Amino acid sequence: MTEHLDVVIVGGGLSGIGAARHLQRHCPHKRFAILESRSALGGTWDLFRYPGIRSDSDMYTLGYSFKPWTSPKAIADGPSIRAYIEEAAREGDLGRHIRLEHRVVAARWSSRDARWSLEIERGPAGERTSITCDFLYACTGYYRYDAGYTPDFAGRERFGGTLVHPQHWDESLSVRGKRVIVIGSGATAVTLVPELAKQAAHVVMLQRSPTYMISQPAEDAIANGLRRILPSQLAYDVTRWKNVLVGLGFFELARRRPGPVKKRLVQMVKDQLATGYDVETHFTPSYKPWDQRLCLVTDGDLFTAIREDRASVATGHIETFTERGLRLTDGRELEADVIVTATGLDLLFLGGIAIEVDGTAVDPHRHLSYKGMMLDDVPNLACAFGYTNASWTLKADLTAEHVCRLLNEMDRRGATRCTPRKHDPAIEPRPFLDFSSGYVQRALSRFPRQGSKRPWRLYQNYLLDLLALRFGPVDDPALEFDRPATRREGASVLHATGAPRASTEPTR
Repeated sequence: MTEHLDVVIVGGGLSGIGAARHLQRHCPHKRFAILESRSALGGTWDLFRYPGIRSDSDMYTLGYSFKPWTSPKAIADGPSIRAYIEEAAREGDLGRHIRLEHRVVAARWSSRDARWSLEIERGPAGERTSITCDFLYACTGYYRYDAGYTPDFAGRERFGGTLVHPQHWDESLSVRGKRVIVIGSGATAVTLVPELAKQAAHVVMLQRSPTYMISQPAEDAIANGLRRILPSQLAYDVTRWKNVLVGLGFFELARRRPGPVKKRLVQMVKDQLATGYDVETHFTPSYKPWDQRLCLVTDGDLFTAIREDRASVATGHIETFTERGLRLTDGRELEADVIVTATGLDLLFLGGIAIEVDGTAVDPHRHLSYKGMMLDDVPNLACAFGYTNASWTLKADLTAEHVCRLLNEMDRRGATRCTPRKHDPAIEPRPFLDFSSGYVQRALSRFPRQGSKRPWRLYQNYLLDLLALRFGPVDDPALEFDRPATRREGASVLHATGAPRASTEPTR
């Protein structure tokens, strides 16, 4: 017989482990499993192994609300974050719930049975198996794990050196004494360049256009001081709220007064570099602050590498790869032994899982996102999606709490199906994300859309989401709770605990 569970969590990264811990706390009666497609936990923080990999958010907001971050470093490296996730899993005794190398390829909802049927590829050979569940919770992140994004560069096959994408870094690759070009100026490039510059002969960061950058100490002096005088959880909570409010305040200021904020950000970069450096060309973006995500430069390490002439920045467009490096459209030639294509991610909704509802394929782009966590007309499906202007986990934590409240509300009502419905014809669809970044714009057609007003609108605001998801009512007019008639016609339904669940009338 096909195994049946109350809840299946897809993904064993930061969001998935957090979701499981919330489920244990708020819905202890639910039987669940975590299906992870890879052979290890950690998600992003296990996949990426390039030199210097680190967070671009402080760990007091990227960490879980229930698990204090106690390391002195607020900006953590990849291995430390991976260890934090693994520790959270151990503390929750999640090992018995985790199934590695289980890749969900399709999920099919049946209203007749009021459950999801999951098609799974298991193990290295991709053996096909299946599981059914009452509720599906996708914590898959937002990008493809099997491939990063690389433009179709002309002449790429001509290059005689080593070409590597950070998402597939060869840990045996040495850059000692070599000339390196890193294509890109996003968070990955800003992390890689100063780290590679410690050993390479020279590193060039090649960008089409500048990115806003802001330097921040790796350690939070206030957090470390509070931890010495306050209990661990209280010190963590205070620091978390400090950083949330500072981040929100800066974002709102940037949106309301972009001119002065831009001027200040550029001046801060000038202060880090030698007098006369061409900041106008290399560090003055054409767009407004927070139209794209700001890049965090930890302890100013990128600027230090530039000042010490271990790294430099080139701004221009690539015409073609050559045997010895790159030629730009303005005629400049850059020679390299190693070229790193830090050209971004390939975004993917729900990890590419094919979704069907009663035999009809679901195109996410034709659906609206409800509270940033469900899709209209798609029952019993939630997904974790973080903020673009703050730490991912702030929103993932709130979503996990709200999913637990939703599950408990379904039990209270005796409902087997919960479906967001858009009843208001005045609600207009809008893009899911309003970032101008290329990796976002390329993928918008794969993602659902948001609506023009709540509960369909994404505010990218932790305070508003806190009120709506933690303290706001679950009983929303846009949310339909019921028990399909076809399910009631059966004698009973064998619950995951083994007890028959009684039939009830539909409820709203």
